[in-house]
Amino acid sequence: MTSDQAKSFIEDQDTWYAMGIGEVLQHLATPAESGLSSEEAQIRLEKFGPNRLTEAPQTTLLQMIVEQFRDFVVLLLVGAAIISAFLGDYKESAAIFAIVVLNALMGVVQQRRAEESLAALRRMAAPEAQVIRDGHRLTVPSPALVPGDIVLMESGNFVPADVRLLEAVNLRIEEAALTGESVAVQKDANIQLKADIPIGDRKNTAFMGTIVAYGRGRGIVVSTGMHTQIGLIAQMLQSVEREPTPLQRKLGQLGRTLGWGALAVCAVVFLVGWIRGNDPLDMFMLAVSLAIAAVPEGLPAVVTITLAIGMREMIRRHALIRRLSSVETLGSATTICSDKTGTITQNEMTVTRVWVDNILVRLTGASRNLSGDFLIDGQPILLKDFPAVSTALWVGTLNNDAELEISGSSNEQQTYRMAGDPTEGALIVAAAKAGALPRPLNQAYPRIQEIPFDSNTKRMVTVHVIEKPTPEDISPFYDDVHQSKNVVAIKGAPDVVLNLCSYYQRMDDKSVPLDETQRMRILSANDAMTQDALRVLGVAYKVVEKIPDPADQESLESDMVFVGLIGMIDPPRPEVIPALEKARHAGIRTIMITGDYPNTARAIAESIGLLRPGHQVLTGTELNQMDDATLQVRVANTDVFARVSPEHKLRIVEALRARGEIVAMTGDGVNDAPSIKRANIGVAMGITGTDVAKESSDMVLTDDNYASIVSAVEQGRVIYSNIRKFVYYLLSCNLAEILVIFLGTVFNLGRVLTAIQLLWLNLITDGAPALALGAEKGEPDIMSHPPRPPGEPIINRAMQIGVVVQTIAKTTVTLGAYFLGRYLHPDTPAFAETMAFVTLSFSELLRAYTARSERHSVFKIGVFGNRFMNYAVLLSLVLLLAVVYIPFLQPIFNTSTLGWKQWQVLIPLLFIPALADEITKFFIRRKGQQLQRAER
Repeated sequence: MTSDQAKSFIEDQDTWYAMGIGEVLQHLATPAESGLSSEEAQIRLEKFGPNRLTEAPQTTLLQMIVEQFRDFVVLLLVGAAIISAFLGDYKESAAIFAIVVLNALMGVVQQRRAEESLAALRRMAAPEAQVIRDGHRLTVPSPALVPGDIVLMESGNFVPADVRLLEAVNLRIEEAALTGESVAVQKDANIQLKADIPIGDRKNTAFMGTIVAYGRGRGIVVSTGMHTQIGLIAQMLQSVEREPTPLQRKLGQLGRTLGWGALAVCAVVFLVGWIRGNDPLDMFMLAVSLAIAAVPEGLPAVVTITLAIGMREMIRRHALIRRLSSVETLGSATTICSDKTGTITQNEMTVTRVWVDNILVRLTGASRNLSGDFLIDGQPILLKDFPAVSTALWVGTLNNDAELEISGSSNEQQTYRMAGDPTEGALIVAAAKAGALPRPLNQAYPRIQEIPFDSNTKRMVTVHVIEKPTPEDISPFYDDVHQSKNVVAIKGAPDVVLNLCSYYQRMDDKSVPLDETQRMRILSANDAMTQDALRVLGVAYKVVEKIPDPADQESLESDMVFVGLIGMIDPPRPEVIPALEKARHAGIRTIMITGDYPNTARAIAESIGLLRPGHQVLTGTELNQMDDATLQVRVANTDVFARVSPEHKLRIVEALRARGEIVAMTGDGVNDAPSIKRANIGVAMGITGTDVAKESSDMVLTDDNYASIVSAVEQGRVIYSNIRKFVYYLLSCNLAEILVIFLGTVFNLGRVLTAIQLLWLNLITDGAPALALGAEKGEPDIMSHPPRPPGEPIINRAMQIGVVVQTIAKTTVTLGAYFLGRYLHPDTPAFAETMAFVTLSFSELLRAYTARSERHSVFKIGVFGNRFMNYAVLLSLVLLLAVVYIPFLQPIFNTSTLGWKQWQVLIPLLFIPALADEITKFFIRRKGQQLQRAER
């Protein structure tokens, strides 16, 4: 079958559920074991296109341009320009049209950049899928899936495409999003159905966008993108919200308030000027121009761009923000609730101890190295003399979903890579050190049933059939007397596994009844290992003649033989200790939440400095005995919660929020979704997290690292601070422009600024410099201040003082330059207007440099430290000087050439607003220091 024929066949085929597994594999030309090759997958991707649903068409360039001219004030200005042209003033009319077009183009550029930034973030947030390609298990973006790909699914995953199942182990899928069926559907890969049955009855098929509720499965992709069932009904799956964030709504309200206030001032200016006999058209155009200059129409786009730039910086720091609103919340975070494994620790488990029959065996070798020794009291041993140690490791390998694959060779030795859960991978590596690779072992004892691990039951159960025992087989797995044919293997929390056991394994591989004395020895050994910060698993098995009924779980798990304890170390990440200190310095508390034993959790927390003196460790059992009111009190001095379930995490979040805390909560499993959703900032693990956890979250850690949460909080503070800076800057500039025109008109000072000068001033000061403020790196001590109160207004008390000071300073120097111009050139009004125009423009551009920090002097942060600001101010200066010194532009903008005499007068005035800002910040810093000393 040619590629084109295959494409036509696949697109026309919609009854894959009516075919057998072999027939589906044959039609899709996919090897069952190795999957597609990378080359073939690329060819199919080009033929079938990306595996994504068609999105709504983007706003076109023409629509964006039209949108810019829908503003009422802009339309008034266009109307005034038309009237001006009709009355014969073509130059001014053309100039106004040109400025309006330039403003519109700037708005289009800002909107396009905002949309492109959000589109890029959506692409980065695209879900991923586990596939078999070239014989290896790989993670690929879901849009890269093609028909014929073999995908792996497990509990918590979204089904990435329409899939004909090849294997289903206790697989149940929630299909309510597609069929409306509220109960998860039990799947069966081996049944072959009749054609034309309803979607809800297709038990051998999984559909794109549905959720794996339980179990695991393997299937072959039969439809992608718009050819899937969900694509056919045109459902849209969006991963990044487009709604305005609370901050954007606040800024929108601020802009509207400022706009109405500006319009009221404009009306007064027009009426007063008209009453005093000024030309009505001139006054009308001045009033409209003032309205355009006063209203920060570009503020929403600048906010969006700043948020997007900051979110990209977060991605560089391994934090993917899924919702814009969470960026604002990050700056207010007061508590981080973090998982231990993989987040605070390295998630590179290494088995270091095996305890069997009161004997402790130590293992050497690295986590990814298959060589190592087994030691007792520091002396190497031969495992054949201690067969129960092998039994413990082999049980842990059979009861395991991780894989060990050959990745290459080095120095004539094969190198391996582990695919799957790190804890299970550590068990496989330890067994390999004992000479048992997982593939041969699984071939000798193929799995026929399983009960997957669940965070509530804290164990995993598998059932294996004995094929052909060999001399190397584990002796209890094959009983010559009873001819037992099946093995039930279990691993999980030691106390849970021990409660299911009636026997224990002696070192000679003989099972004997488990008495209370031996139970206490096992529990004591577990405590000793956990006190050394080890994660401990218990392993057990039993042999049975008949295949157990999986529905009878109690019978399946009863009378087990306890083999031993396997202890593994997961060392803390080295970057966690400084990150904890940074968070503490920023007034952010960290709580560790783990399913591990209290001893293990305490040892890790103390080693990294998380458990503070006088604070405590609480367990899930203790939580069960508390009511919510008691928990709200106890959570204040609890730094570690151990042996907790996902339900406990939700209670912890509720207790913290009831105390007024802004909580960031991490999670990775399906059952973590409620606590992630309830937290102010839900954080999912990008590597180990399930799709359900990611979908419920506000932020995804691409490296599963606690330090990345702290970095995200820091960047969240930077983003919010940058937004405040340019709002502060724009507000002080706009109010100064309003006050200059208002005072000039009310007190009949003459025409201080013309309409076209105001428009040009708005163009060169409100655009590029404001955007450049959004690219600031942040205050040097931004993590030295307590979290921002969530209810704090954007323009706080300090900024209100700064706005007043700046408005007065800029108005004063502008009117001062105007009066000096009239004094120096009483017969040439254009000189006075030009000096006022240059002074206000220049002072606003210089003020942009001091606006780069709310507290610190511009000299401390570096005058030219923001290269974007340097480019923006340089461009604005060129545009400013162009209308002053280019002869053919002078009559249009009503400017005159300024000589050195005029500049000598102006230069001191230009720096006064910037100097006033530096003095204001000095007093604000000093007052802050006084308050800090008073609090101490």
